[in-house]
Amino acid sequence: MANGQWYPPEWPDRIRALADGTLTPTTPRRAATVMLLRDAADAGGIEVHMLRRRTSMAFAAGAYAYPGGGVDPRDDDRQVRWAGPSRREWALRLGVPERDAQAIVCAAVRETFEEAGVLLAGPTPDTVVDDTTGADWTADRQALIDRDVSFAEFLQRRGLVLRSDLLGAWARWITPEFEPRRYDTWFFVAALPPGQRTSDDSSEADRTVWIGPQQAAAAYDRGELSMMPPTIATLRTLAAHGSAAGALAGAAACDLTPVLARARLEEGELVLSWPGHDEFTKHIPTPGGSTS
Repeated sequence: MANGQWYPPEWPDRIRALADGTLTPTTPRRAATVMLLRDAADAGGIEVHMLRRRTSMAFAAGAYAYPGGGVDPRDDDRQVRWAGPSRREWALRLGVPERDAQAIVCAAVRETFEEAGVLLAGPTPDTVVDDTTGADWTADRQALIDRDVSFAEFLQRRGLVLRSDLLGAWARWITPEFEPRRYDTWFFVAALPPGQRTSDDSSEADRTVWIGPQQAAAAYDRGELSMMPPTIATLRTLAAHGSAAGALAGAAACDLTPVLARARLEEGELVLSWPGHDEFTKHIPTPGGSTS
């Protein structure tokens, strides 16, 4: 491939199976991912925190992505202490019921803490913790990763309020129907809180990096960094913003219409496309079909 588009070798067979009716799509799981941003030290724009998924991962192994993951069934617990836009406002923004909105926002904040060690919460509705290092914080992260405690229990024990106002909804992508593991994922942006720093000990990543969106996109275009379509697509839109605060403010205007890949048979080829994102279109020859 000329660029770094993540493209599993089993996709063509699965696409054909979907087309001929022998593959039944699985129901996508709700998920959230966060593009954690900071202003570049040289005042030359923004940087985004990315991680490279371990090669042992069942989904998108070796691809660069953002901290994120699936919703914990307990993420819609009404005990969650909440600041910022109401659950109703988030429901309207995300296009889901209130209970789902809380679960998605909670997943975004929880997964950012689990995978990056950054916590978008504070003792009061207008503060945020300034240090998440130390053995006690590490133990709390591991307890969340192991699902020994719910996020609501963690916040309650720590006396913390979830700061939903520190998030901005950016995009929504749904894993293609031919994938065995499917996610309905909401992408968010957030600025790295003052005093906090990212951790490089994610259980799901073998490398983490702060990188400019333009730099990451250029490395993808050269085939040096592997990324899934949603990752590179959101990177390209981030590049238009000169500061973390500007990106967060710009999130309100972002289109959250779900993007779902489509596969169709056309002149002896299977054509795989993502509506509105022509750069990801793939033409897959079928047996006995054209190879042009």
